[in-house]
Amino acid sequence: MNPTVKSRVLLTAATSVTALFALASPALAHVTVQPDGEAAKGGYATIGFKVPNERDDASTTKLEVTFPAEQPLASVLPQPVPGWKAEVTKGKLDKPLKVHGSEITEAVTKVTWTADGKGIEPGFFQRFPLSVGQLPEDGDQLVFKALQTYSNKEVVRWIEVPQEGAEEPRFPAPVLALSEAADGHHGGTSGASDKAGDDAHAEDGKDAKDGEDAKDHASEASGSDTTARVLGVVGIVVGVAGVAFGVLAGRRRDTGARS
Repeated sequence: MNPTVKSRVLLTAATSVTALFALASPALAHVTVQPDGEAAKGGYATIGFKVPNERDDASTTKLEVTFPAEQPLASVLPQPVPGWKAEVTKGKLDKPLKVHGSEITEAVTKVTWTADGKGIEPGFFQRFPLSVGQLPEDGDQLVFKALQTYSNKEVVRWIEVPQEGAEEPRFPAPVLALSEAADGHHGGTSGASDKAGDDAHAEDGKDAKDGEDAKDHASEASGSDTTARVLGVVGIVVGVAGVAFGVLAGRRRDTGARS
């Protein structure tokens, strides 16, 4: 084969293989927080912390989530998670909150989940749901700081606050985006509505979780489809190279026979 043609074929194949590995390599997963539905300013919401295990030789056995002191939440209720024990820590407020006409002098400062068994094993993730409120009315987001502890005593600190317009930090803190309240109304205006809202969130949480699982499966399927397409392209490149090699080899044989 002509050296120039051979070099081009090898370069094309190498580029295709590099693209394949780039698409197949998983992105670094972070501890994140998302609402089930929406988290409206001034209302109540069910949120969930998603914790992936990024280690091949250790399990996640503990998660500590610290709540923003400048945006205190008076009500934080964890949903039971099989295999995990939840502990809610409260602290005194420098400035009391007024919720439904009552003065609140303490708020939740931290929630800690500790595994009773194996924890989150390699290759898996876990969601930790909370019912929270009353959400602040004067902010666009809540920034939580999380510590993820592994069975080998390693602690990963997800505490770096993302900045708008800047690159995502290596260990970003979970950020909950707050939406505008619909028609200027805020959730949780009375004790009865709070209970109804919590009951509705508990029921909606299951549906939202199922929806998120479906999205995860769809994303995995999309990734598999992309990988299959890249493999197909590599196969075509190799096939074309084979045909070109065969044609050139045939021409050389014909030239040799004639001479």
